[in-house]
Amino acid sequence: MTRSLRVPDTAVSARALAALLLAGATLAAFAPVLSAEFVIYDDERYVLRNPHVQEGFTAGALRWALSAGYASNWHPLTWMSHMLDWRLYGPSPAGHHLTSLLLHMASAVALFLLLDRMTGAPGRSAFAAALFALHPLHVESVAWVAERKDVLSTLIWILTAWAYVGWTRRIGIARYLLVAALLALGLTAKPMLVTLPLTLLILDFWPLGRWGTGAGRAARLLAEKVPLLALSAASAAVTVAVQAASPAVGSMQEFPLGVRVGNALVSCAGYLGKAVWPAGLAVFYPHPGSSLPLWKPVGAALLLAAVTALVVALRRSRPYLLAGWLWYLVTLLPVIGLVQVGEQAMADRYTYVPLIGPFVAVAWGIPDAVRAVLAATRRDPSKSAPRERALRWALPAAAVAVLLALAFLTRAQAATWKNSVTLFEHALRVTRGNHLAHLDLGAALSREGRSDEALAHYKEAVRIKPDNAMAQYDLGAALAARDRDAEATEHYVRALALDPGYAAAHNNLGILLAKQGRIDEAARHYAEAVRLRPDFAEAHFNLAVAYHAVGRDAEARTEVETAMRLGIKPPAVFLRRLSGERGGSPAPR
Repeated sequence: MTRSLRVPDTAVSARALAALLLAGATLAAFAPVLSAEFVIYDDERYVLRNPHVQEGFTAGALRWALSAGYASNWHPLTWMSHMLDWRLYGPSPAGHHLTSLLLHMASAVALFLLLDRMTGAPGRSAFAAALFALHPLHVESVAWVAERKDVLSTLIWILTAWAYVGWTRRIGIARYLLVAALLALGLTAKPMLVTLPLTLLILDFWPLGRWGTGAGRAARLLAEKVPLLALSAASAAVTVAVQAASPAVGSMQEFPLGVRVGNALVSCAGYLGKAVWPAGLAVFYPHPGSSLPLWKPVGAALLLAAVTALVVALRRSRPYLLAGWLWYLVTLLPVIGLVQVGEQAMADRYTYVPLIGPFVAVAWGIPDAVRAVLAATRRDPSKSAPRERALRWALPAAAVAVLLALAFLTRAQAATWKNSVTLFEHALRVTRGNHLAHLDLGAALSREGRSDEALAHYKEAVRIKPDNAMAQYDLGAALAARDRDAEATEHYVRALALDPGYAAAHNNLGILLAKQGRIDEAARHYAEAVRLRPDFAEAHFNLAVAYHAVGRDAEARTEVETAMRLGIKPPAVFLRRLSGERGGSPAPR
């Protein structure tokens, strides 16, 4: 007679209750994001000013999503999720935030169920999943609409692991194809999943226990992953090709290898510090460049080496420590800064998946450590029973206290994402030398009509980082708005010296040159702007005005037609003028 594998109804009910509590706690902690606005930092680029996303599920928009290397990444599924949100909610930010929050909640519940399925330890699984759900380091991934790729890809990551566990328990081609299909789908949401096959090897070690002994067993486990590794390699190749063409990728001259390695070591240790003590979290952490003191990477390297030595020594008695540590190191590798994308030293969003490993190590390690201490001191039988009874209450109470503290901090951090002003004011309070926070706060203040404050922040950004083309451009634009054309011209010229491919700077410099009557020079800058950005509607229109001013009406008509196709509505007087009627020319835009 075979034993039934049916899970008791009480256990199912307990797990369902735990999942509901986890989802409810996550909703309560992240509730402030539902009243948050879109922020200047990439939300406009991804959604508010992205005509392809707003076009929806047309053939042209889908072709763009599948082929675009926009925003330094290839992630068509993420674009499609934004398209769906725009179709459902339009420009209302609440719906977009709700989608991201629901994805995060789903990932937390799925992580709990996955860990419980693999280990049969619902309490520890729930605590690890709750750490993932409620940690303040994860606010950025949830509250930032442009980071939809994080929450979307992570849910698919966990579902892929779930399918893999099912395959290990009942091996079959159909189940393996499901694993591969989910991995492929996840890679179209974010290339971060390139390390997923390696994390499956980690799960083989613990908790699945598939490694056993002997090199032959390890080789077979690796061979199982070859098709999955091939998918990851293909995604990595596409990502490298896309990023190689992106100005967001820092050069070796700007970020030498030694600088990258040093910052990577400090960041790897720093994320652990922020996981333990989540204070001073910001949307952007300035890269220290070559100013990083040597003792920091050396100290970080020693710390990482010590942790590695400890978990390796305990690999037999506490295998979850090595598994959690390897998960952290492996999943952090693509975003640790060896390939520098952007100007940040580190980013809270980069911890979204990697910290699952340390959270699991803590959830399993602390109860085992406490029990080991009790066992070592169990010399007086009369005292052992009271201690064990106290332990049954102390550990859950401590876990609840930790989670409540994290939820409180998460709610406070989520509130900083209310709008661009609150977000970047907070960043300036908790960081130093943050030129990007000054720039984006300046832009946000400018939109609120607080031009004097905005100008001060632009000037501070240029003071901090004079070799930043965007800072020079933004200061130039602020000065031009005040009719300080000579100063504005100087900063536009500096911006173009730093980045000759800065289309907006070419356009704006052309406007100032046209005001001075230097039409031929203005036309050259407009032409360069449209060469760099063929969809730059304002530059096409300005080029049409310049061509008309020098008698090149046939070319002017071509440019104005392009501008109209891209959404510009030229003044009727200008169109009549191009048709041969009398009238004045409009001002450049």
